[in-house]
Amino acid sequence: MRVDIENLAAHRGGRPVVSDVSIQVPSGSVLGLLGPNGSGKSTLLRVVSGLAAPSSGRVSLDGTDITALKRTDLARRVAVMAQEHSEEFEMPVLDMVLLGRIPHGRGYGRDSDQDIATAQQALERVGAAHLADRSFSALSGGERQRVLFARALAQDTPVLVLDEPTNHLDIAHQIELLDLIRSTDRTVLVALHDLNLAARSCDTVGVLHQGRLLSLGAPEEVLHTDLIRSVFGVDSTSVAHPLSGRRHFLFDSRSPESPDGRPTTHQFSRTQEETEAP
Repeated sequence: MRVDIENLAAHRGGRPVVSDVSIQVPSGSVLGLLGPNGSGKSTLLRVVSGLAAPSSGRVSLDGTDITALKRTDLARRVAVMAQEHSEEFEMPVLDMVLLGRIPHGRGYGRDSDQDIATAQQALERVGAAHLADRSFSALSGGERQRVLFARALAQDTPVLVLDEPTNHLDIAHQIELLDLIRSTDRTVLVALHDLNLAARSCDTVGVLHQGRLLSLGAPEEVLHTDLIRSVFGVDSTSVAHPLSGRRHFLFDSRSPESPDGRPTTHQFSRTQEETEAP
């Protein structure tokens, strides 16, 4: 399912957070949203998933504006894994994952055998089948992330919207989860902080800065040391990975800041070293 974001703007707490963002996400592709804290990633994903209303612009799924869809119909198309969650109440993990089956009409009644099988399969896919009988509130942060992703998978939608899904996960489980995301063959919009993992796992990356889409394209075209310095305020070194040849970034130090405390602005031109890197 194709996702089209057109001239999107959004406010939060009465102030503009996202301004004039347009992105086309082809069906079955993975878009990684990058940017420092406060750049608008979470707000953009909330609007795309229908959890927040845009100030202007539109989001459409295969040409259908999401505002024209009933809540249940939208939930059958888009599953959301939010960065913040408040599920602290006592609930078995399997029941938590079964919440993903609600849009399919059986979540509030007796769960069908198919619902239970789907939830169990989702837990198995994320390596959390052994947690099925545990209380969700008793899980570690990393275990919760895997269970919440299993819930999104169990919702069985063509689009996944994931806000920092690798939070609290160790590096092995981060790689495992991102590989699983790619293997779903669904259209995915995912906010990430790790630039190297995003470059490894995403078909396209979009860099947000102060609510605006600064750059959009293939990771090897978008990510370079000048952009990292300007957007993230960090000096870095670009090297070719010895096995894949893919550009990889080594982060050196905070770059000098301007008097107002913001990173200094640089042209987003690539250095000769980066241009020559495979």
